[in-house]
Amino acid sequence: MISVINLRKIYHGVTVLDIPSMGIDHGESFGLVGNNGAGKTTFFRLILDLIEASSGEVKIDGEKVARHDEWKSKVGSFLDESFLIDFLTPEEYFNFTAKVYNKSEGDVSQFLESMKEFFNGEILGSGKLIRDLSKGNQKKTGIVAALISDPQVLILDEPFTALDPTSQIRLKRMLNELKTTKKMTMLISSHDLNHVTEVCDRIVVLEKGNIVRDIRTSENTLKELESYFAV
Repeated sequence: MISVINLRKIYHGVTVLDIPSMGIDHGESFGLVGNNGAGKTTFFRLILDLIEASSGEVKIDGEKVARHDEWKSKVGSFLDESFLIDFLTPEEYFNFTAKVYNKSEGDVSQFLESMKEFFNGEILGSGKLIRDLSKGNQKKTGIVAALISDPQVLILDEPFTALDPTSQIRLKRMLNELKTTKKMTMLISSHDLNHVTEVCDRIVVLEKGNIVRDIRTSENTLKELESYFAV
């Protein structure tokens, strides 16, 4: 589904990401962990063609990502608040996003109805602009907008940050359902080792831009990760 070949990003002479080879299979839930500055967000931005690689390439379904558009209809993503159009209401933003993917009003209504539990009565009908929402509700808005196209690939950077405990639990449940029912390929970064091990079948640890662990999730994975980061 996603292949990475000799991918490198260099800023001001410093290599911040260096991945010689990696593949992510269709339907795989892929977790990415690492300390601040490990290269997690850089990696996601390269996959989404938001920044240019210093060398190497990313392919989605065999299609080169850089300077191409064919793959974009397959991918939903939310990395940070810069993805939002904050002078719109959530409803306006969802409708705008849906139109980009040629979704009908009926499609949008049905989809948003399915998100009611996750919204918890705090997003729709408030009359607030996105910029006036709490950080947690901005995060919810971005995550839901990433899903509105029913993507084959979902990329989320720190999706649990700023969410209250109830919303974190509901998000984990929703991601696991998407993995099971839709076989959606998911790439999720998180500083929360517990959350990522509960959602992801495979976890990669980045350190200074390099892959230092590539683990298939098991009952021992959380302890293994905690031991690694405790050093």
